[in-house]
Amino acid sequence: MKKSKNYSVLGLSLLLLISCSKSDEPVANSMTLHFNNTFKDNTIILGSAASAEASVNTSASGQRHHFSELRYVISNIRLVKVDGSEMPYHIADLDKGAAVIDQSKPATLDFELTNIPSGTYKQIKFGLGVQSALNTLDQVRFPTFYAIAGANDTKMMWEWGTGYRFTKIEGFYGTDNQTLSIHTGSTVEGTESDPSSYVQGVDAYRDIVLDLSTHAIVGQNAPRITIKADFDNLLSGKTNTISLGDGNATPNVHTARNMTLYVDNLGGDGTTDLTGMFSISAVAN
Repeated sequence: MKKSKNYSVLGLSLLLLISCSKSDEPVANSMTLHFNNTFKDNTIILGSAASAEASVNTSASGQRHHFSELRYVISNIRLVKVDGSEMPYHIADLDKGAAVIDQSKPATLDFELTNIPSGTYKQIKFGLGVQSALNTLDQVRFPTFYAIAGANDTKMMWEWGTGYRFTKIEGFYGTDNQTLSIHTGSTVEGTESDPSSYVQGVDAYRDIVLDLSTHAIVGQNAPRITIKADFDNLLSGKTNTISLGDGNATPNVHTARNMTLYVDNLGGDGTTDLTGMFSISAVAN
C-alpha cells in the first residue's frame, strides 16, 4: 500500500507540474520592429551640404549623393504564422498601427508591437505609406498620428491637405551639392475648391512582404526583428535607374510620373517586386 500511495503522490505532482507549466505560458507578448536605414550595408549618417561626416553614396549612374533628412511612414502591419494565418495589427487605426520612421530621431527606429498572440511567425507584411481609405488628414479620428506627422520639423503632410507624405527625403547630389528633395505620396485629382470632386490620382502606397530569415517565436520571448531599408535603391532600384537633373530632383518640379519611379524603387512595383528597398537583417528571439 505504501508503494501505491507513493505512485499516487508522484502522479499528482507531475499533473500539478504540467498544469502549472501550461498556465505559466504567456498568451501574448510584444514584438519590436527595428529599422536600419542604410546605403548598401552602411547605416546612413545625415549631414548638411558641407558635412564631412555624412554618409555619401554613389548611384549606378555615377551620381554622388547624401541626405540631410530621411523620413517615411509604415502602416497596415500584418504578421503571418507558420500555419499561414494572418494577425493584423491595428490596421484601421493610424494612432496605434502606424509610425513615422525618422533617421534623425533614434527612438523612432524601434516600433514596438504590443499584445501579439503567442505563436511562431514566418512572415511580416506592412505598408510603405497609408492606404487610400485612411489617407486623410483626420485630426479627430487619429489625433496621435496627426500630431506626429505634422509636429515640429516632421511635416509629413501635403500642404494642400489631401493626405500624408509617405517618404520625405532631403539632401544633396553631384560635386557641387545641388539640392535633392524627393517627396512621395498618393495624389488626388479634382477641383481644389470642391473636395467632393476629388478622386484617386497616383496611388503611391506599396505593400511590402518579407519572409523572416528565422521564425519569430512569441510567448516566453519578445522577438526583435531588424528590417534593413537600403536607400541605395532610391536611384539604383530593381525597377528603375534614375539620374537626377532638371525635372526630377525636387518635388516642385518632378511630375507624378517621375515620382512613381522613386515609389517603385523604394516600395516595389506591387506586382513582380514586393520588397522594394526592404529586407530582413536579423530575428532575435
